[in-house]
Amino acid sequence: MAEFKTIPIDQIVVPERLRAVEEDHALAIAQSIVEHGLLNPITVRSTPAAKGGNYTLVAGAHRLRAMVLNDESTIEAMVVEADKAEAQLLEITENLFRNELSVIDRAIFVQSYRDVWEQKYGKITPGGDQKSKRQVVALVGNRANLALLFQEEAGQGFSEHVAERLGFSKRSVERLNRIAQSLSPGLRKALRGTPAADNQSLLLKLAKAGPSKQAGILAGLEKEPDIKKVLAWAKDPAPPISDADKQAIFLHQLKTAWKGADEATRQRFLQSIGLADDVQEAAQ
Repeated sequence: MAEFKTIPIDQIVVPERLRAVEEDHALAIAQSIVEHGLLNPITVRSTPAAKGGNYTLVAGAHRLRAMVLNDESTIEAMVVEADKAEAQLLEITENLFRNELSVIDRAIFVQSYRDVWEQKYGKITPGGDQKSKRQVVALVGNRANLALLFQEEAGQGFSEHVAERLGFSKRSVERLNRIAQSLSPGLRKALRGTPAADNQSLLLKLAKAGPSKQAGILAGLEKEPDIKKVLAWAKDPAPPISDADKQAIFLHQLKTAWKGADEATRQRFLQSIGLADDVQEAAQ
């Protein structure tokens, strides 16, 4: 059950966020609030036992910061009944709908959504997890607004579940999962905020590299911020070619050239290597 309230800003505890507040974005929202008012309330959960306030922020960190910048003392909020895990899922869901998220941030949010879901409801499996479903159904009586949001349909895997709930295609979710699961945390952190963070094909390429190669790329980025230059340095050198292989390649090239040459060219070639007379004698 959710309740709309106007609450004191100094009673809101802001936990560590998956997405840090960007001051420029908060300033833009603050200006919009001055002109148009707060169009969307923030979301909080009631936590009277929390240290520092009676409410804990669930979603709307930029809007909250904007109100602080405008020297407001209260803010409109939707107060929901949710535990910590459900609050994290709400935060992730709201952020995933934002268009300004980079590919790498979206990948991190999708992975975080899965981690929190599995921590609360159990492992998500391709056929759907029955224990998870029973736990979600048990929530419907008290917290229907949250239970219905997080419910996984029977027969769906995680990618299908997220695709339906958050408006992505299944293939997009699978790609985001690949980036989040295979890209090392250090490399993800180094790329955030750079043009590479929104280059899906590049991120998928990096995700395919093994841990040792990713570590080498990360070390390179500490000296050179241009990922393209670092990747050029990190290219594996061509393996050495043995003498036998060189001879085989050369023989193949000769045969190909001979087949493609006309008779006059063949005669000139034989004369150049002193074999023209021998070939003629052999032919007689």
